Amino acid sequence: VQLQASGGGLVQPGGSLRLSCAASGLRLDYYAIGWFRQAPGKEREGISSIGSSGDWTYYADSVKGRFTISRDNANKVGYLELNSLNSGDTAVYYCATCRARVAGRCLPDVWGQGTQVTVSS
Repeated sequence: VQLQASGGGLVQPGGSLRLSCAASGLRLDYYAIGWFRQAPGKEREGISSIGSSGDWTYYADSVKGRFTISRDNANKVGYLELNSLNSGDTAVYYCATCRARVAGRCLPDVWGQGTQVTVSS
């Protein structure tokens, strides 16, 4: 059972990326999905999450208005669209299933391998 985040890369400030989250060994459409990131020397940060049917979403203040979370349950994939990127968004991004939600925030359960996002000119 594992998740895999993909779609990261090197992007210039102000640019955009779309990250994807896919699963093997579990039905991703059964679970809420959370997105997290960890920058060098910093703690892992929960930045966004979405309910299993897309009925609710959560964004951390650091990404609100710039990132958009979505999911395609027919294809069992989750997405995080990153817009207006800046150097502070440089991090490894991870997706996870959520075992619970507290104040909108995902409490992660099953983690995936991350994908590197680097914002630099």
